[in-house]
Amino acid sequence: MAQITNYTARARASLREQLLDATAELLPHSGYAGLRMADVAAAVGVSRQTVYNEFGNKSALVQAVVLRILAEVTEGMRHRLDAAGDVLAGVHAATAYTVEHARKNRLVAAVMGAQPAEDLLPLITTRGQPVLHAATDLAEAYLREQLPHLADPRFVATTMARLAISHLVLPNGSPTEAADQVCAVVDALIHASPNDPTPSSSE
Repeated sequence: MAQITNYTARARASLREQLLDATAELLPHSGYAGLRMADVAAAVGVSRQTVYNEFGNKSALVQAVVLRILAEVTEGMRHRLDAAGDVLAGVHAATAYTVEHARKNRLVAAVMGAQPAEDLLPLITTRGQPVLHAATDLAEAYLREQLPHLADPRFVATTMARLAISHLVLPNGSPTEAADQVCAVVDALIHASPNDPTPSSSE
């Protein structure tokens, strides 16, 4: 019975990934408005009802695609932060990676361009709280670990995340140049903050 249950779970996970893959392929050409659940189903070879059973509606399906991309980017950022020798090197590597990944990903690039997928832009701007929160949480955890006496790591992390997202929405220069600009602001914030513990009055 356990083997049957495990097989069923794996099959469902595989189906879900196939549906997400198909949606990610269709969105750059259709945008949100033009995406049809029937087309997603046909691309995978299942019924339209199967897609609805798995995700509920089109909005949830597209959100799942966005969250999967976000998970991939977050993992890449975490790897680069952990591999860096110091904070600014980590911020630079993570930012450059994020911008470069966005430009290479067909769906993200389409969202940023004048293509049908442009109507997905609110998912990372006006309705992009999951994106902003994930990036901010990762940056804050990193700053707290690396700079335990930083006065307001949440503020620095939020600023860093918002700046990185701005370079995705309004590209300006290369990924390296974008990372340079983000690092310049983060460096100023770090050094403007009292990073050393305040001596007690008894000392």
